[in-house]
Amino acid sequence: MKKNDNRTGMKRLIVLLPVLNEALGLEWVLRKLPTDKLRANGYDTQVLVMDGHSTDDTGKVADEFNVMFMEQEDRGKGTAIRHGFRETQEMGADVVVMLDADGTYHPGEMLRLLEGLDQSDVVIGDRLNGAISPDAMTRFNFVGNHLLTWFATALYGVTTNDVCSGYWAFSRRSIDRLMLNSVSFEIEAEMYASMINQGISFSYRPISYSPRIGEAKLGSTADGWRILRKLITRRIFPKPLL
Repeated sequence: MKKNDNRTGMKRLIVLLPVLNEALGLEWVLRKLPTDKLRANGYDTQVLVMDGHSTDDTGKVADEFNVMFMEQEDRGKGTAIRHGFRETQEMGADVVVMLDADGTYHPGEMLRLLEGLDQSDVVIGDRLNGAISPDAMTRFNFVGNHLLTWFATALYGVTTNDVCSGYWAFSRRSIDRLMLNSVSFEIEAEMYASMINQGISFSYRPISYSPRIGEAKLGSTADGWRILRKLITRRIFPKPLL
């Protein structure tokens, strides 16, 4: 894919949506994208759907909305994000917004994250200090998210409000500097660790969090241990091991 020239004077925003069998959630997210408001704020918006080899109608939904749809290399959310970052760079993105396409994150709130890029290189949506809807997160996951967030802050000595949030806004220069090798759901924790290790500035904005559309894919205990292990590994080894 070749880099496109932006001759309009607007910033090129790529909305990166990692998906795996998210036909219903993807449709909801694409309908809710605040394209007109983004344009009014100076953003020329494109959507990149990184597909984890879906077997439902996810691809058909992407076609119906005329957005870019690409099968990721191998499998796993971490793989999708890393592949997606490379594609956004080739597309000439000035800014990238990443969110899950399952209805948990509200597309309209990306404007709040984008405003924060004037002060920091990365802005992260903060669920834990935002508005979590009833039934959006089990009690076990709620406690687990708080424990992992506390552990990350203690381990790195830099406050994080929500180490597992999946709603991020990135400047291009921040993506250029991130050093990642995650395959699965530990990708957000590794991005936090990499920002600290690489001296990338970041901040938080409170966001809403709603019940997902469709079946959950995050496995509570196994993925929690994987996230914890990644935090420890990247504290010992600031650069990812190949």
